[in-house]
Amino acid sequence: MFCERELAVSVTLAALRALDAGRADAPALASAAKARTSDVANLIGREAIQMFGGIGMTDAEEIGFFMKRARAAETTLGDGAYHRDRATLNGFNSSR
Repeated sequence: MFCERELAVSVTLAALRALDAGRADAPALASAAKARTSDVANLIGREAIQMFGGIGMTDAEEIGFFMKRARAAETTLGDGAYHRDRATLNGFNSSR
């Protein structure tokens, strides 16, 4: 989960640098960052629930709240599948 989070941070920072520089691939990088962060947030939420068991979804722990918040954030401005398609159509190549 740590490695996946660090990868999402790296992609987000690359997108921010592209936006600051006004590069032509900035929209594709922004979509790649949104797709990656959405996927990672859901992965971490699901894994945290697994680690805590059923109590993770109760009000006694905040994990359920964070997972629900990640799900809502995922659908805001497009989910991961939408942004993966958008990044691919804009010529984003993940091997860069």
